[in-house]
Parts: sequence; C-alpha cells; structure tokens
Amino acid sequence: MPIRYVPFIPEPIEGQAVLGNFNRILKYKGADDISMTLQRGMPLYEMEKQETIGENDDGNMVIRGECVSACAYLKEQGIQVDLVYIDPPFASGADYAKKVYIRHNPKVAQTIAQAERELDIDELKTFEEKMYGDVWDKEKYLNWMYENLMAIKSVMSETASIYVHLDWHIGHYVKILMDEIFGEDNFKNELIWCYKERESSKNYYNRKHDTIYFYTKSEDYIFNYKAIWEEYSKVTLEKFKFTDENGEKYRLRYKDGRNDPTEESDDTYRQYLKDAQGTLPRDWFELAIVNQAALEREEYATQKPEKLLERFIKASSNKGMLVADFFGGSGVTAAVANKLGRRFIHCDIGLNSIQITRDRLKADNAQFHVLEIKDGVQLYRNPVQTMDKIKLLIPGLKNEDSLSSFWAGAISDSKCGTVPVYVPNLMDSASKLLDKVKMNRIIHQEIPDLDSNIKKVIVYYIDITDKAEIQKFIKDDDSTTIEIELRDLKTVLDDVVIGDYVEFHIEEISDNLFGGYTVTIDKFISDRVLSNICEFNEKARLNVSAKKPYKPIDISEDGLELIELLSVDCTATEGQWHSDSEIKIDKNGFVIVNGDKTKEFWDGCIRSDKKPFRMKIRNICGDETIWKV
Repeated sequence: MPIRYVPFIPEPIEGQAVLGNFNRILKYKGADDISMTLQRGMPLYEMEKQETIGENDDGNMVIRGECVSACAYLKEQGIQVDLVYIDPPFASGADYAKKVYIRHNPKVAQTIAQAERELDIDELKTFEEKMYGDVWDKEKYLNWMYENLMAIKSVMSETASIYVHLDWHIGHYVKILMDEIFGEDNFKNELIWCYKERESSKNYYNRKHDTIYFYTKSEDYIFNYKAIWEEYSKVTLEKFKFTDENGEKYRLRYKDGRNDPTEESDDTYRQYLKDAQGTLPRDWFELAIVNQAALEREEYATQKPEKLLERFIKASSNKGMLVADFFGGSGVTAAVANKLGRRFIHCDIGLNSIQITRDRLKADNAQFHVLEIKDGVQLYRNPVQTMDKIKLLIPGLKNEDSLSSFWAGAISDSKCGTVPVYVPNLMDSASKLLDKVKMNRIIHQEIPDLDSNIKKVIVYYIDITDKAEIQKFIKDDDSTTIEIELRDLKTVLDDVVIGDYVEFHIEEISDNLFGGYTVTIDKFISDRVLSNICEFNEKARLNVSAKKPYKPIDISEDGLELIELLSVDCTATEGQWHSDSEIKIDKNGFVIVNGDKTKEFWDGCIRSDKKPFRMKIRNICGDETIWKV
C-alpha cells in the first residue's frame, strides 16, 4: 500500500480542468476513475536508493517507477522541475522489442580468432524480447494520460514549460487534454519534426513527421530564442557578396525593409555576416532519426536524436535548471541535459530503460542517484513481461474471445463453469488500487455485459482501500447475483522472478605492478534467458524455409556469453550498491571498463584494487543478481 496520497493540486484553481470540463469534450467510460483519483491524490510509495554514481551534489535522479508515483515523491520532497519533455506511448497499436545480442564467450577458441579482425554485425547471434506494448483502448489511454499530465503539472515550477511528443495516432486528442489542464492561453506551439526515413506507402501520403505540443505553466516562462537560431540557407549566404576594406563580408539592406539592393545609397545599410545570427526558429524542422549506424545509438526501439532534445532544452531552460523526462526511454533527455549543464530527472517503468540510461550517463561522467519506487510490481523487466508472466502463473487462465478487453481471460470451474478474471493493468497506476469506484464500475458496467450463464468472477488487486469495506459494498449492492471473489495479486507476483546462478573464484594478485583482486567467472546459468532462447529456436524451426534456414542459437556449457555487465562492491556488504569496479561487454564483445570504451575482448574476469565484498552480474536481457564474494 502507498505510505499516503499526495494531492495533485494543493488549492484548486477556479476554472481548472476537472471531471465536468473534461466530459464536455470527451465522454468515456473511465471518467469517474479520474475524478476519484484527483480527489484522492498521487500514491506515495517508499523510494529505495539503489546506487549513487559520483558525489551527485546536484541531486540528479534516475528513477524506476511510474510517472504519477515519481511525481508524488518529488512533490513530497518539495522538488520543482523547470522543464518537462515526455515521449509517452503513442497508442500506436504496436509492440516494441529489444534486440538481444549473444556475447562472445572468452573461453571459446573461435572468439580469440575473432579478436584479430573487426566483427561484422550480421555475424552476431540475436533474438528479440518484448520491451513494452503500445496497445491501448483509446478511452483508457486518455484516462491514463490525463492523470499523468495532472501529476506532472503539480511538480512544475511557475516558469516551467512542457513538451509532449506524439504522432498522428492520438496527438489531437491529447492536445484537447492539454488545453484543459494547462489552459488554452498557455499553448505556445504545435511543433513538427520531419524526417526522411521510415514509412513508404503508395496508398496514402507518407507519414514522415511527429508532433510535439509546447505548453507553459503560466505567461511568465523561459524562451531563449537566440539559443536556437537556425543557420542561413545557402541562397541567403550568397547574398553576402560584398567585402569591405577589412575583408569582412556584408550584404546591403534597404532601411524600409524592401528586397536587397544592388548598390549602396542613402536608403541602404550594411548587414555584416559576422553580426548575422541566422533565421528565427520555425515551428517545423527536419532532423534525421537515430538509425542503426548512428554513434549515439542505444538498443532502444523508440530512441530520439540528441539534436531534437538540444533544441528544446536550450530554448526552454538555463544552465543549472532541472529538466525532467517521466517516460525516459533511452535516456536521451537526461544525457543532453547533463551535457548542457542542466540538472536532470529520468523516470521510466522499464528496467531496460534504467540500465541503458545508467550506463549511458556513467560513460558521460554524469553524477546521479539510481532510485526505485517500491510499489510492489517492479518485479520483472517491464510491465508487459510481468503481465504476460502473471497470466501464466494464474492457474487455468486462458484467453476468452467472448469477453471484453477489461477481463484478462477466464478459467474453467467444475461448479461455476466459465469464470472471467480481472487483472489490473501495471501500466496504469490508477488500476492498481481497488476501491469503491473501481468496484462500482465492475458491478454496474462490466458484469452486466457478461453472458447470462456467468455465475462468478475473480477480481485481482495490488492495493485495496479496505478489503472488509469493499466486501460489504459488494454485499450491499443487490444489482447482480454473480459471485465476486477478491484475490491479492502479490501472492502471484512472488513467483515471477527466479535468480541466475554463477560459479566463480577469487584470487589476490601480489604483483607489485598489478596488485589487487581478480574474480574469474567459471560458469553462468540464466533460466530466464535460456527459456527465451528456447522459444526463439522453436519459432525458427517451425518457420524454416529455403530463404530462412534453421539456425538455432547454441549456448556453451559455461554460459559466459549470457553476461552483459559485471560490477564489484568493495565498500559495503549490503544496502546501496557501490560500483567500485565494473566492466560491460558490448554486442561486439569489446569491454567498457568503468565507462571507458576499449577495443579489448573480455577475458572472463573482473579486477579491482580492493577486496570485493559483493558481485553483481547483469545478463543480456537485463536481469541483475547479486552474490556475496
């Protein structure tokens, strides 16, 4: 359960968007959930510090958890952000996958030969793993976005701005929400980011742009237009065709603003190239997407280019200000903010996002805390995988086409027949709490739509306001004869995660030049990764053809190719992690030592100057396990 609930808005503003205003624009089934959520507030959970990189005097944060819960923590701490950029799900209907690369095993002879030449990326063995699903019911999505935007607004400073990055799928609906939440007068721009890559269709105009909505908290806001001057075009530069006695180029301009003159007169003046700053920024611009060959490329499906964030951060913040991204993804906002001398908060619910951002920032010598919101559901790499795993762990649960999307599926009972099962959506913080509003919806909206033969439903919950109170609410409501059984989902979640296994030995090196300790990995087993590889191999076998021959992924007996990162803690035996020495093996097999890239191949060991007390290993899918040394 949350420690408590933090109000969204301390003092409601007259005319502020509430349920009534929202309903006059978009009416949808989940509206009552929003009204109750705003009254109750944001759930505040315990925040656990996982790791600190550097001194971090500026209080930079990388937070694993949901947007609303992160905002509750910030508000409780009295932290206000000066600029927000978010790149939330687009409601695109797509599933996004991470390409997982099998590393080269340092104990396999062929790996040694590979070290003599540059590796071809096509040679690497890979499989894909689902990171998150952008599959939403429109009404649920708008309900969810409304709550998130309200939470974000509550932690914005009075001079803050927000950029919300979307595309054609849902952007026009969210624009209406933002008008309600931030006020139509605080809308500044609909920015269009154009790109040349991606879609190619002959059936309609090709969709080659995203939309970013730029709003401010008030009329007193920061906009550094001179920081984002656009360079003159080649045609404009050619107009600076005159040269003075000092060799400085200039062009002639009429004082009344008419077109460029060809010769000097009393009506003209000189504009020097050295004084010309460029063109005022437009509300559309073209930037290349981050393709596979880009140096800044991370293994993240929806990564945005650094130049895009440079534009927004330079324009709407000053050095030392706090920039936040509550759907942080690949960590581009935090990385660019750090490079530009701003403080940063990165938040994301996915473990892969946190790891990619943590490694990226460490390589940039950034200083920050890694924090985790202890809300009881951060047990797997991302919500999609946890939801999939939960459905497998609920005995007898199967998909049932006759049921609406509200129900996760159904189980067959010898006495009751088909029993629909509700499982809260882990992407939506509001659905985690079972209260009277949610139960009222189940009884009066979802149950009446069920087949008349249904005798029982099962409702899982993560948090509950008061179980006895909810059961009394169900008993007192005589509108249905269907039995409603309540079950705690946390009893299922306890079985979600299984740790990895490692065998290793440690040696103390007494050499005067290379003193210290060496931990050698002898064997590594990850059932979670191996199950994914088995699933990949089975699909490959079933889809074999002349063009796609069957090429299974084989893992060696010692399993070292399943390791992505090793870290040793020479400071503490428990509590917050101290990465006193770490190595990361990139997809080509090269080693990154304490954030510094090398062209060396991993030798199966990790070294430290001091005696290590603990060792952490991250497998190639992102699971981390800690062992005492």
